[in-house]
Amino acid sequence: MKVKDTDILIVPGYTNSGPDHWQSRWQSKLSTARRVEQAEWSKPVREDWTASVAKAVNEAERPVVIVAHSLGVAAAVQAMPQFRKPVAGAFFVAPPDVANPQIKPRHLMTFGPYPREPLPFPSIVIASRNDPFCAFDVAEDIAGAWGSLFIDAGETGHLNADSGFGPWPEGSMTFAKFLTDLKP
Repeated sequence: MKVKDTDILIVPGYTNSGPDHWQSRWQSKLSTARRVEQAEWSKPVREDWTASVAKAVNEAERPVVIVAHSLGVAAAVQAMPQFRKPVAGAFFVAPPDVANPQIKPRHLMTFGPYPREPLPFPSIVIASRNDPFCAFDVAEDIAGAWGSLFIDAGETGHLNADSGFGPWPEGSMTFAKFLTDLKP
């Protein structure tokens, strides 16, 4: 698939993705990308967040490709039962361990647990070995359960602007390859 043939949905996580975050940069460069907005970025409510993701998927005019980061991954996956249109693929980066009772803030646990069934569309999960929001082996296990291609990002923190991932050219190249391999 090509960018022009898709509706790329950017699904940020907790507190949104700022202007230096790779998601914001990609959104400004990809002609068919749009952000899934949330009413409360700093006080996420699972039902509201999943409804926003489902609404964006269901309103899409072209095949949907989800690009989710952190809590956006959980929102997208938990929204799947509400999808009335098929998703062509999903690019998931730094999924948080929403089943971990030590997660901060604690209300993020309301987004868990993740479903354990294979996803009905191709997907990639990219995780860091030292992400403070998810142990590497947990991310790898989640990806395995979903049938996702799992990519080890090394020791790169939470894969956000704070950990040096503004432009993120490696991620952009990985996404471009993923998109090319998707079937409409």
